[in-house]
Amino acid sequence: MDIKFYDTLPLEAVEIRKLVFVEEQGFKNEFDEIDIYASHLVMFKSNVPIATCRFFKKQHISCYVIGRIAVIKEYRGQKLGAELIKKAEEIVCKNGGKYIMLHAQIQAQHFYEKQGYLPYGEIEYDENCPHIWMSKKIMGKEDAILE
Repeated sequence: MDIKFYDTLPLEAVEIRKLVFVEEQGFKNEFDEIDIYASHLVMFKSNVPIATCRFFKKQHISCYVIGRIAVIKEYRGQKLGAELIKKAEEIVCKNGGKYIMLHAQIQAQHFYEKQGYLPYGEIEYDENCPHIWMSKKIMGKEDAILE
C-alpha cells in the first residue's frame, strides 16, 4: 500500500468519498469549504485509489480534526482505515499537534475506540445520521511512541 499526501483535494479522494458517503450511505452534503484548506491522504493499492481521509488544524494551536475517512467497500476489514489514521496522526504530530478530534458515525465508534479515541459530548445528527465527537491525545517522539 502506498499513501500519498495532498495539500489540495485530489480527484481520487473525491471519487472515493462520492462512492462511500454519497452513493453507499446517502449523504448529500459531502463536500464543504473545509476541503479547500484541509490536507488529504489517499491510499493506493497497485496505483488504484482505495481509501482517503482529510485533516486540518483547529484554531486551537495544537488541535487537529481528522475526518472523511473512507475505504472502498471491497477493501474493508483489512485494517486500511487504521493504517490511514496512523499516517495522519504521524503527520499531525510532526506538525506539533497534541490532540486530534473526529466526528464519528455511531456505527463506527468502536473502530475509533480501537484506535485510541475516546467519545465525549452528546450524540449529534448530521443528515439524520448519529455522530459522536471523539478525541485522542498524541505525543511527539520525545514524549511517547504513537500506538
